[in-house]
Amino acid sequence: MTGVAETDKVKWGIMGTGWIASQFAKDLNHAGNAVKAAVGSRTQESADSFAAEYGFERSYGTYQEMLQDPELDIIYVATPHPFHKENVLACLEAGKAVLCEKPFTMNGRQLEQLVETARENKIFLMEGMWTRFLPPIVQARQWIAEGRIGEVRLVKADFGFRIGWEPEGRLLNPELGGGALLDAGVYPISFASMIFGEQPQHVWSTANIGETGVDEQFSVLLSYSEGRSASLHGAIRLNLSNEAVIYGTEGYIRLPFFLAGKEAYLHVNGQDEPEKFTDERTSIGYAFEAEEAGRCILEGKTESPIIPLDESLEIMKLMDTIRAQWGLRYKFE
Repeated sequence: MTGVAETDKVKWGIMGTGWIASQFAKDLNHAGNAVKAAVGSRTQESADSFAAEYGFERSYGTYQEMLQDPELDIIYVATPHPFHKENVLACLEAGKAVLCEKPFTMNGRQLEQLVETARENKIFLMEGMWTRFLPPIVQARQWIAEGRIGEVRLVKADFGFRIGWEPEGRLLNPELGGGALLDAGVYPISFASMIFGEQPQHVWSTANIGETGVDEQFSVLLSYSEGRSASLHGAIRLNLSNEAVIYGTEGYIRLPFFLAGKEAYLHVNGQDEPEKFTDERTSIGYAFEAEEAGRCILEGKTESPIIPLDESLEIMKLMDTIRAQWGLRYKFE
């Protein structure tokens, strides 16, 4: 890849110019191994405007034009998730490494094709589960590894918010892959996967399917080996606490607003006051996943050990199983 060995920096392209693309673009300023090289959009006007606002060197009026840029090392795919499969596939076929915004794809079958293509061509591919790289969550994993809360037995995690009634909007539109599970639920589900390091043995779930045909809220109970369990909830028409709690035999860890928060609390049995971890970051938090992707590329890795492709695939298949329990299928599946 052009330039990597010379500069120890990774040249980024962004595919898409929506809200999540703008958040990621802002945070690239905080990624020490990143260069803002190019942005691609469906129109030249949108690409030019985005590049000017966020400081990218080049702008392209089509995605394909950007993928032909020989200087680019990696593409951040920030398009709506029904288009992830075709967009990521185009990147891989162009020989570009990819960081794809969550959810990776719409279902496990789509992701299997992307993983197979990336591995066949030895190209880096990673899911943009940015929360996994945030310092409070890294600290929580460290406390667990140190045995500070004993054996982990139970995980509780929620993420839900109340949107206005816009049936044609992305989150309520089944044609755009709307619903709580793929957009909000992937966070607590991925969180439980990270904590337990394995996939559940049994899955029970329920959902409220709204009048537009998407899941507006859901609850999932997962059971793991040795009697461990996870209680997870997500919503797009209901405000939830948005916190995660990891319960162990010797205490528990609480993560307020776990998917983006800056604090973690360690409660050890028998101690009156919790131990507090505070993240002093000035970035939003996307810089950490960008640095991880860049580090992997610079080291010649094709996957991140923190969120490997096999785990992303298992998470996507688990969400397929959950949707199947509700009888919810998208027309394009």
